[in-house]
Amino acid sequence: MNTLPQQSLDTDSATRIAEDGARLFQRTFTDRLVAAYALGSLAHGGFAPAVSDIDLALVLTDRHHDDDRTVHRVTLELQERDSSHHRLSVFWNSLPALRTDREDGRFPAVDRLDLKDSGRLLLGADVRQDVRQPSVDTLVTDSVRFALRMLAPDPVLAEFHHPERLASDIRRFTKAVLLPLRFLYTAATADCGSTDDAIRHHLAQPSPVAEDLVRAATRARYGQPDPAVHLTELLHAGLVPLYLHYIDTTLLRLPPGTSDLSQGLITWRTRLLDR
Repeated sequence: MNTLPQQSLDTDSATRIAEDGARLFQRTFTDRLVAAYALGSLAHGGFAPAVSDIDLALVLTDRHHDDDRTVHRVTLELQERDSSHHRLSVFWNSLPALRTDREDGRFPAVDRLDLKDSGRLLLGADVRQDVRQPSVDTLVTDSVRFALRMLAPDPVLAEFHHPERLASDIRRFTKAVLLPLRFLYTAATADCGSTDDAIRHHLAQPSPVAEDLVRAATRARYGQPDPAVHLTELLHAGLVPLYLHYIDTTLLRLPPGTSDLSQGLITWRTRLLDR
C-alpha cells in the first residue's frame, strides 16, 4: 500500500493563505496588531508543496489575558474554510516581549530568530530591527522544552515504537524524521536555516545516523514518497536511533543550570529504549 495522498500547495497559494490570515487577524485585533509576517520556508525559501507549514507571525502592541483564546478561535476559523488552510500555523507575541527576547504568546526562540533574520512583512509596520536576537543557549534550551513537550509524551513514544501510522501520513512522517535535524542544525550553527540546510548538515557528517530514513523523508518532502511498507521498515530501523543521537548530542550542549532539562532528556532516552 502506498502512502496517503497529500494536498500540494505552490508558494503563491500558500502566500495567499498567509495574507488571508493576516487580514482576518487585522480585523480582529484592529490597532493592536503592529505587523504580520510570513515565516519559515515562505520567508527564507525552500517551501515544499507537499508538506511545508504556512507560518504566519503576529506582533501585537501588548499582551491581553484572552489573546491566546482569540488567536486559537481565529486560527480555527481560518482552518475550517478549506483543507488547504489546515497547514496554517500561527505564531504571536507582544512587541515588548520580542524586544527583550521573551515569549508571552506562542513564539519559540527559533521562530523569533527567523523573524529577525528573514521575516517577510505582509502588513503593518516592519519592526524586525527591534527584535532581540536569541542567544545560542536560549535556542538550545527552548528547543529542548519544545521537544520534551511535543515529542516525549506516551502517545508519541507509542508511535515511535509502532510507526505504521506515521508511514501513512507524509506530513507527520517528515516532521517526525526531520525535526531533530532542525534542532541539531540550529544548535550547531546558531542559525534557524531551512529544513534543506538541516538535511545537508546531517548528511555531511561522517556515517550520518539513520541516513536511509533521512533520505526517504527528503524524497517524501518533495512529493516522491516511498511505499508505506518501506517507510515503516525504515522507521523501525532508524527513528529511535535518530532521536537517541539528538538527545545525546543535546545533552553535551545544554548550558549550566538546566538540570531539569537534562533529566527530562535522560528520562526520554530511557523510555525510547524501553520497547
